[in-house]
Amino acid sequence: MAESATPFQPLVCVVDFHHARGPEIEHWIGAEGRDPAAENGWHLILPFTAFPDGAHQSEEEFSYFSLVHKAHGGEDVEPTSVFGISCCHQIDANALLWKSADVTRSAVQKSVVAITDRPQSFSALREKLSVVTRAWFAQRDFRELEVLERVVTDDARPQQFQANLAKGRMDQEDERDQYFGLGLRELVHTFKWQTLVLFKCLLLQPKMLFFGSHCERVCQVQFTLISLIPGLIRNLRDCADPAMNHYAETLRKPDSVRTSDRSSLLAYLGLPLQLFGTGSVFGPYTPLQSLDVLTDLDTKSYVVGSTNSLLVQQKDRYCDILTDLDENVVTISSPSLRAAATLSAADRRWIDFLTQAVNDTWDDADPSRPNTHGYAGSEEFIRLQFEEYLLALLSSEKYHRYLATHNDGAPKALLADVEGDPSSEYAPAFLDAWRETENYKLWNRTTDSHLFDIVEPRHPNAGGLTIEDVQRRLAAQIAELHLDKRLADGRTQVTSAFNRVWADIGEAQRKRSEEARGAEAMSPHSDNEKGTFSTSASHHGRLQKPDLQQAQASVSAASQRAGAYLSSWGTWAAEKRKGGWSAGGRAIPRTSTEIARSDERPRVTAVSDLGQEDVHEASGADGGEHKTESMNETRCKDAA
Repeated sequence: MAESATPFQPLVCVVDFHHARGPEIEHWIGAEGRDPAAENGWHLILPFTAFPDGAHQSEEEFSYFSLVHKAHGGEDVEPTSVFGISCCHQIDANALLWKSADVTRSAVQKSVVAITDRPQSFSALREKLSVVTRAWFAQRDFRELEVLERVVTDDARPQQFQANLAKGRMDQEDERDQYFGLGLRELVHTFKWQTLVLFKCLLLQPKMLFFGSHCERVCQVQFTLISLIPGLIRNLRDCADPAMNHYAETLRKPDSVRTSDRSSLLAYLGLPLQLFGTGSVFGPYTPLQSLDVLTDLDTKSYVVGSTNSLLVQQKDRYCDILTDLDENVVTISSPSLRAAATLSAADRRWIDFLTQAVNDTWDDADPSRPNTHGYAGSEEFIRLQFEEYLLALLSSEKYHRYLATHNDGAPKALLADVEGDPSSEYAPAFLDAWRETENYKLWNRTTDSHLFDIVEPRHPNAGGLTIEDVQRRLAAQIAELHLDKRLADGRTQVTSAFNRVWADIGEAQRKRSEEARGAEAMSPHSDNEKGTFSTSASHHGRLQKPDLQQAQASVSAASQRAGAYLSSWGTWAAEKRKGGWSAGGRAIPRTSTEIARSDERPRVTAVSDLGQEDVHEASGADGGEHKTESMNETRCKDAA
């Protein structure tokens, strides 16, 4: 973000929720008699961003938002974007030591708001704001503002809270982006391959809406996503208003590069991509009072968050892509965007490897770091993987344009170790849509045409679909649907069925032996008749022994039924997946008829029932084999 003539000084204010008038600004801390809200026109926006919808349901809630700063110190300056973070608390009215006449409800809600022009310092700012707000509420007397005006610094000297925020801002100026302590691992673990879909959609500059009941998570997911564009968080000067375009107007094409300096290298490659310029808005939390900005004809794209379900009910009107963080579902309503965001085989292979690295090191007790405490699967690992992907994309696109101007095929004009057009690995539909965006046009105009001489123009996981890709996706789907556990239960039932088969065979042999002995005991006493009967009985006993062929047929029938049982599990899983599964593994609600049909389980038939179904055994076996073959074909098609 370019520096203005006068550095912006952080502001602090208190917003009260009045039971009749709604949220309103109550105090400005350290404003020296000025009213920044009146100077910048914040009266209708700031109070509602400080109290997000549903904040009363939590003991502590945070919201992040952007504002247009028009003036400072009574002098007109060039408009720029500033960023606010509010910490909302509530307390039982009966617990207060002093209550004003306006307190008529059972609870009192207030927010402490800090406004800065450095969103990369939000991590430290959030912690300071939380501590100060808790201490102020612990006094139980809101007339005492000293805790908001003066805090104790590390050297044990009192200092204004506002000045302390400015000091922390300067101390962190030379440090790398803190990224707010955001959960990049959680994002990949939750949305898996859809994380790359969100990233590519971000480059296409559609209307993106993030919804959830927890405001802080809604805001942090958006900051996490845009932080994957190197340097973008430090260059959000124009994001609060679609009319701002200072960055594009002042950007110049670099004429030199220091490859040993990462910042110089990224700038030479055209980063950060300017996603928020003319016609674009970034509002981590956007109240309903700002809908006029979203529906304005000059607003072509935005990334905004909301906790109000009214926007979700009218998602076709307000967004091209909706990310529901309560259900962990990504819904693309625009057909053109859906086609452009389709991942190529190389894309899917790349994000699958990244997801596997996160899942293999996942720790439920501490999701923010790998359970191995190593580099693989860490936040820095994921961020650098996305940086490599983006740089390879930029280089491949420049090489694509170079090939278009050297279509004579002269070997000396082409790179010897690059075969064909590497940009095709990123999906042609995506590239066609990206070339129409404002950020692409600005990047292409202000970067060198031979970027591929610095970064190799090759997809990190180039190549077509392989059998390993299919196997990996099947394994991931089985793990996601927990089919390994369900099939294990099925194997247990099949084993029990086989055990019952042999137990029934043994019981039949025992009964027939007893019948033969009983018949021999009741035979006539004459020797001749006895001998004849004994011989006949003995012969009869041998004929009545269990027929091995019949026993084998019974076992075969049970095997076929077991196969049909396992096949039905696969069919049920396929129906579940086709019916729609969320990224987090939860099914999208369906009709009661579909649920009843999908939850049906095959019945394991005991040997005692086999005799009653002998007529149908052959057809049942054929049906089981047909179902198994059909399921195998379905799995292969779905995996592909």
